Amino acid sequence: MTLNAETRLLAAIAYGESSSKDVYEEMAGIASVMLRQAKARGFATVSAFVGKVKSFTFVVKDGNERYGRLMKATEKEIEKDKVLSAAVKAAENAMSDGIDYSNGAYFWDGADIKSSYSTHFKVARGIHFTHEAHNIYKIKGSEGKFEIAITVERRVKGRMVLERKVLGTVSYQYESTAAYGGTIFWKFSDDYLKIKGGKEYI
Repeated sequence: MTLNAETRLLAAIAYGESSSKDVYEEMAGIASVMLRQAKARGFATVSAFVGKVKSFTFVVKDGNERYGRLMKATEKEIEKDKVLSAAVKAAENAMSDGIDYSNGAYFWDGADIKSSYSTHFKVARGIHFTHEAHNIYKIKGSEGKFEIAITVERRVKGRMVLERKVLGTVSYQYESTAAYGGTIFWKFSDDYLKIKGGKEYI
């Protein structure tokens, strides 16, 4: 095995972000989302992406044990370990435009979407399960009526003020695309993208 730095990094992120169930499809899906996000934001490499956008994945900097294990492992150790080898295979699958197990997702969530349900960022903006099998944590969809608004600046009586401008409403912002192991994959809903103006990645 000859493992370059970029493949190792993507494999370590996929392994670190995935659950301890060690499901290949889960790791492969995360790897695909990482690459899709990097490309959408204009980065040529995953390393450049995580170096600049530090909030998208925390495993690179937060001392994640799984991430660290793969980053430190020798190529021989990876070859002998079934799970580490699967993580590398997942990264290679994404980098070679193989099967996208995330089904076009730009985001994912793990167990925290259940443990922090009442305060979760996505839940507060509306989540919708497109398939019952995606609801691996047996939580409620948070469909409702959500205003999509922007802040605009305009002049009032000679001075500039900020105002909230409502662009429209949606039933939910996020819809599920797949789920494996302990990870649910998401993308923005079409209605949200139409109102928001198109960026699928942020």
